Amino acid sequence: MNNVNQGEQCTFNNPIMPGFYPDPSVCRVGEDFYLVTSTFAYFPGVPIFHSRDLVHWKQIGNVLDRESQLNLEGAGHSQGIFAPTLRHHDGLFYMITTNVSHGGNFVVTATDPAGPWSDPYFIEGAEGIDPTIFFDEDGKAYYLGTRPCSEGVRYNGNWEVWLRELDLGSMKLVGDSYVLWRGAMVDVIWPEGPHLYKMGEYYYLMIAEGGTGLNHAVTIARSNSLTEGYVGNPNNPIITHRHMGKHYPVINVGHADLVQAPNGQWFMVMLASRPYGGAFSNLGRETFIASVEWEDGWPVVKQGLGKLEEQGVLNLPAVPVEPDLRCENFDNDELGLQWMFLRNPQENLYSLTERKGYLRLKLKPQTLKELENSSFVCVRQRHMDYVAATAMEFVPQHEYETAGLVVIQNDQYHVRIERACEGEQQVLRVMTWLGGEESQVGQVVLDGETPRVYIKMVALGQQLSFYYSTDGSKYHLVAGQVNTTSLSTEVAGGFVGCCIGMFSSSNGKSSDQVADFDWFEYGSYN
Repeated sequence: MNNVNQGEQCTFNNPIMPGFYPDPSVCRVGEDFYLVTSTFAYFPGVPIFHSRDLVHWKQIGNVLDRESQLNLEGAGHSQGIFAPTLRHHDGLFYMITTNVSHGGNFVVTATDPAGPWSDPYFIEGAEGIDPTIFFDEDGKAYYLGTRPCSEGVRYNGNWEVWLRELDLGSMKLVGDSYVLWRGAMVDVIWPEGPHLYKMGEYYYLMIAEGGTGLNHAVTIARSNSLTEGYVGNPNNPIITHRHMGKHYPVINVGHADLVQAPNGQWFMVMLASRPYGGAFSNLGRETFIASVEWEDGWPVVKQGLGKLEEQGVLNLPAVPVEPDLRCENFDNDELGLQWMFLRNPQENLYSLTERKGYLRLKLKPQTLKELENSSFVCVRQRHMDYVAATAMEFVPQHEYETAGLVVIQNDQYHVRIERACEGEQQVLRVMTWLGGEESQVGQVVLDGETPRVYIKMVALGQQLSFYYSTDGSKYHLVAGQVNTTSLSTEVAGGFVGCCIGMFSSSNGKSSDQVADFDWFEYGSYN
């Protein structure tokens, strides 16, 4: 994002939230905007951000930050939490989403968007995924979601958007169920991510369709009646990049939400991907923004252009926020809001107090190759060219004890640099785990008397190089130009982007060893 002074016209770079921040949902309360995104198998779930200008966002919490709210046991990387929707009504915030691994669709509420949020209200009878809440002008609330076609599924992805009243007192569905729309295209697949808005005499139903890949699109329909008669915009889809080809700089555009600024201007946030090094999207699906004009009762996205722009200007005064720190020194007793775990972190997984100023990871039998909670903490990869580094103190005593840095896409695809022992030797080695096959691509022998080692990953596009140092100043190459295209969505599949962090493991054995990390640095290479 561009650095601007408060009050100046707000310029932006897309994406406004780079890295694995998919399925954005946004709402405004007064002059404040709030936004949430999906997290799938990562804990805590559903980060929530605040902004005054829709460009400069600051994370203020995680909606699902307790195990009582979020069960991720055994969840695959692309399972867990799907497609949250954030809304505000009568002094209360509502976040509704799907835990596809445990329990289905549920609502949590809060008076303060920073939390705490309530325990979940699971909604009986709410089949399908991608729920949203709509509050009508008479004060009634309605549940919308997407489910398999009620008349019978004719083909894979033959789903429909449906609506039913939601009693806010009991958080139960009441009354009749209505099928609203099945999408704009003939034989459309995966109508999903529905959002409902009331503008003048019309109810507007906006959805994503075409799947979450290259054919992703945003379409919209409207009706004078809440429960029937929805007619698609003759100009559907209102935004897509499906016609741009898989090598266009921005692809997979879809899953959007609308918001109106205090000055009356409309905007749309949506997900999209940025392939690099060929058609490979290691960053996953990110959050983008576009302006919206209304013509003849229909929204026009980025009038005169019809696609997402790399840079632009919003007609809003800029309100910058303090940027995230590039280096984390672990001086606090709690991890910052940006840190994540895979699945629910077990008690005694890590400590920030046992050795003040260090992150201590306990060695656990679980590894990153399993659908378990391993000893691993991470942040999202947010740049194509990046540096990730740490200072680690760890001397393995057995060949099954390892610790280091890793970039991971899912349980079948990661690349790591780790300290280990092989016989009497202490080594630092680079390992790839791709499609369930492990290979060593580099190794150096360390002085066994040196507990502290500095390790660094440098990515230039899809080429990832690994370095080490014993004094923190002079670095040596361990493995150069390791190709990471296998860490992309196009190869590894799923809905997530890459994450980078520190790990330790006793690889199926019991161990009382720990690995201490003095600091962790992540940022753009440039």
